[in-house]
Formats: sequence, C-alpha cells, structure tokens
Amino acid sequence: MKLIVPELGDFSDVEVIEVLVGPGDTVAVEDSLITLETDKATMDVPATAAGTIVSMAVVVGDKVNSGDVVAMIEASGEDRPVEAPAVSTGDVEDTTSTVVIEPAEQEKILAQVAGEAAAEQEPLPETTHFAQLVVIGSGPGGYTAAFRAADLGLNVILVERYPVIGGVCLNVGCIPSKALLHAARVIDEAEAMAEHGVRFGKPEIDADALRDWKNQVVGRLTGGLTQLAKQRKVQVVQGTARFASSRHVILDNGETIGFDKCIIAAGSQPAMIPGLPDDPRIVDSTGALELDPIPERLLVVGGGIIGLEMACVYSALGASVSVVELTDQLMPGTDPDLVRPFRKIVDQRYEKIMLGTKVVGMQASSAGIDVLFEKDGETSGETYDKVLISVGRRANGDKIDADKAGVNVDERGIIAVNKQMQTNVPHIFAIGDLAGGPMLAHKATHEAKVAAEVAAGEKAAFDARTIPSVAYTDPEIAWVGLTETEAKAEGISFEKTKIPWAASGRALALGRDEGFTKLLFDKASGRVLGGGIVGPNAGDLVAEIGLAVEMGADATDIGLTIHPHPTLSETVAFAAEAFDGTLTDLYMPRKKR
Repeated sequence: MKLIVPELGDFSDVEVIEVLVGPGDTVAVEDSLITLETDKATMDVPATAAGTIVSMAVVVGDKVNSGDVVAMIEASGEDRPVEAPAVSTGDVEDTTSTVVIEPAEQEKILAQVAGEAAAEQEPLPETTHFAQLVVIGSGPGGYTAAFRAADLGLNVILVERYPVIGGVCLNVGCIPSKALLHAARVIDEAEAMAEHGVRFGKPEIDADALRDWKNQVVGRLTGGLTQLAKQRKVQVVQGTARFASSRHVILDNGETIGFDKCIIAAGSQPAMIPGLPDDPRIVDSTGALELDPIPERLLVVGGGIIGLEMACVYSALGASVSVVELTDQLMPGTDPDLVRPFRKIVDQRYEKIMLGTKVVGMQASSAGIDVLFEKDGETSGETYDKVLISVGRRANGDKIDADKAGVNVDERGIIAVNKQMQTNVPHIFAIGDLAGGPMLAHKATHEAKVAAEVAAGEKAAFDARTIPSVAYTDPEIAWVGLTETEAKAEGISFEKTKIPWAASGRALALGRDEGFTKLLFDKASGRVLGGGIVGPNAGDLVAEIGLAVEMGADATDIGLTIHPHPTLSETVAFAAEAFDGTLTDLYMPRKKR
C-alpha cells in the first residue's frame, strides 16, 4: 500500500529535509513519516494508515509534489484504509493502492503550511542580500554561530546594529567590567598589604586614563573578531534587523536580506524601573562603565551580580557606595553561605546595605538624585550623586518583529526552543539571552555551536548538565551544578563537605583566608552533584567541579587526582577527600553511611 504526499496547494518541488522512519518501522495513524520544507514553512507528512513500513520512496534532498509516493506500508488489520481502484500498468496488475487522505486531514496539513504565510501578505522590497544563514546579533552567541557555520561551509551574513561586533558582553558588559574589576582588585590588594608591612601611598585615580585602558582592551578584542570574520568570509552588515517574513529580514536602512536559515542572537537589555526622572545621573550598567564622573555617593539599586560588581569598582575608586535590594539577600537565589564571606567584607567597605527595601520614589534635584525608600511600612530618604539601576535584564525577543516570521515570543521576550535550538519555525533558531535560561555568555556560545551545526545539517543538541555562574566581586563567588537551595527545594538527598580556606597554605600566603570550597555529593554513589567556591579566582577554580559533574566523577576520582601544591585548587581535592574520609589536612571524622 502506498503512502503519498498530500495536496500541497500552490507549492511544488518541495524539498525533503528529514526522513523519520525506515523499512521495518511500525507506525500508527498520524505518525510523521518525513519532513518537508517550503519557502514559507516546514511540515510533516503523516501516516494515514497503521502498519509496518516496507520501503521508503524518498531520501533527504529529494523534491516531491502532491501525490508522490512517500513509502510502501503493510497495513495492519482494521486500520487498512479504503483502497482506490488499482491502476493498470500493462500486463502486470498493480495490487498496491493509493491512500486517500480525508478532507479534514488535508485541511490540517495545509493549515500548518499556511501558518507562517499569513504573516507574509505585504509585498517585500527587492532583496538586497541573500545568504544560506543569517545571524541576527554579534555577541558571543552570534559571532560564534556565524563562525562555526562558516567553518561548516555555509554562506553567512552577520547582522549587528552597532559599528563593531562583539555585542553587549564584549563592548559594554563582561569584558570592560572585568578590566575595571581588575583595577579595583589591585587597589584593594595594595591597601590590604599595609597590614603585612608593605605600605603604598593613596592611589591617584585618573578616570580618563582608566577609561582609555578599558576601551583599549575592548578594541583589541573587537578588532580580533573583525579579522576572524574576514578570514572566514563572513559578511558583516551593520543595521537593526527585523523580520519581514519567515525568509526575510529588513534592516533600518531599508535593505532586505533573504535567507534559507536564520539564527536569532539579539540578546537582552537592562531592565529599567518605570517612572524614573530623565537625568544623566541615573545610569544603567552601560552608563556606569564610563566612570563619568566618579561620584562621592553612589546608590546601586539591585543587589544582583551586575550591580554588586560595579559596586566593587566604584568603592575601590573612592565612591561611598550603598546598595538597596528588594529581597532579604544579596545575590538572590545564590546559596546563602556563599554570600556570607562577601557580605562580611562589604559591610565594612560600603556605606549602607539595605535588604528587604523598596525604592518607591526618585527625583532629580540640584543636590543630586533624591531617593525615597520603604521598609516594613516605614519610609526614609537619601540624596546621591549617582544612581545605578541594576534590576536585571530583559530579553529582546519581542523587538525583532518575530511574529512576521511566525516565531512565538512570550510576554518576557523569551523565544522557546528545542534541544537543537530551533524555534516553532524549524529553520529559524534562537540562542543566548532570548532563548531562556541563565543570561550568560558561555551558555550562549555553546548554544550557538549547536544551532550552527544543526543549520548545516549535522546532528547536534544542547544537553549541558551544568552551566557555571560566577560573580566577579571581591571575593569572587562561583557555583556549578546542583546547589543546596535547589536540592532542599526539590527534596534531593545529598551530602556536603566544606573546606575553609584557612586550611589552605596558598590562601594564607595570599592573605585571603575568608573563603571556602564546598562540594555536594550523592550519598549512595559518591558522585559529585555540584559545588561552590568563595575567594580569589573562584571563577577559574569552579571549572574543575563542572567537569566532574559532566563526567560523572565521584569523590575518589577527584581525591586521587594529584593537585599541585600549594594552590587554591587543592581545596577541591580536600573537599573530595573529606567525603571519602581520607583527608589529613584537617581533622574531619568520617561520617557513617
């Protein structure tokens, strides 16, 4: 019995992009047989009878039309469809039959095809450019996707709204902030050495020179990316892209780019509090990086990672810093014990930390920015020279006219994707901040490679067990895998070991013994479930724990791996040995299991 391609309306020579079954497979009615891709949508061709596939009549890359045979099936019992009259082929009688698709089923299939087409009624301007793959946004996810796709042989256009590529992370995010955090760390360490007999004079801050150095760091990296794009023959087009259809984007300069596939990597933007005064003394994280000027008094609204990192910078540069946070903890969502060493230090450095406090009003005056606070029903006010708004980021999924491509976007600007990073429109992918999950550059780059590889026809999936998080504060705070907070909320049984850095010779030699390393283990197997580190270079150290989780390593695996001495990395081994009961650097009686 034949299974055929249903009526495709005005479409012809439709490409087969995936064959989902093969000879010997058993299928039920409605099971997908193959996937077709038109210039407007993808659609699955369903089985209209249950049974066993005898043979396939198509392969990936074939062009098919309405009525073409997809497969031969040996139908099962009562599921056999009504057969159409046999077609004579001369002396040999054809005992196979054509499967008739009911009108309702035809309508269902055609509706799938027409879903995206409905958004494409307006005539499009003439296509200015065309590429096999268009990538919208050139942040870590965007340029990684573009470069990986180019390496796989695709013709790629990378669209970036700013004059240089690199996105938020490179230009106004993680890279420039880390440059300033390094400067802050040097200042703080020089001051701390006074306790050990090495005294420096009070630092003189040249904000212009510091800003220039930060910009030089950024410039070297953006220049390197530009060169990499040229080497890979990735065409970089400047402009703000919005979808005009499922196969076209229009730039703000009127140019139109057609594509076979598209990867959306448009990132996110700082969230702002509505109703704020329009005043240059109120800045977001981008404005804070300019250090123009360094205020006497700074208020950071939001006690998350970004706000606290900039608080560290401004405090080291001489500003009197206050932080206000709506919840009852700095870095909400982080294990409380990881935050405590940081809190002890900043309690001494910062003017004020206000937890469980809401900003209910803000007004610009000649004296500064007047801020009204509310806590436990009582209000109070303070005046600051500068206010940094750092209350999170919002995905840009709703800023690209995704609806015109048929791509679904939720109320938060998030675009849902599968493990192949495909949206509900399979030839359009989404990665990075707007694809949901933690808004981290290293997550975006991994998603980017998956999307590029799938777009190039390779089998790939985003299946990371762990995504590390790092706060580059002083001290640094890093965690990966299962956290205590998550384990307790989900009722997961675990065992924890914690090694204070006071037991580390390296930490003592650095004069930084306030930190610790902790590991979480499965009680039964001893496998590493997650961990956290507080202290200098915690972000570098946590990678070992992430690798242990990904590889299914247990405490013995880590403990028997020789770590160099004296190093901070030894504390990871100490934590594993503590679980195994083999630790000699501390007396920690082995628990009965």
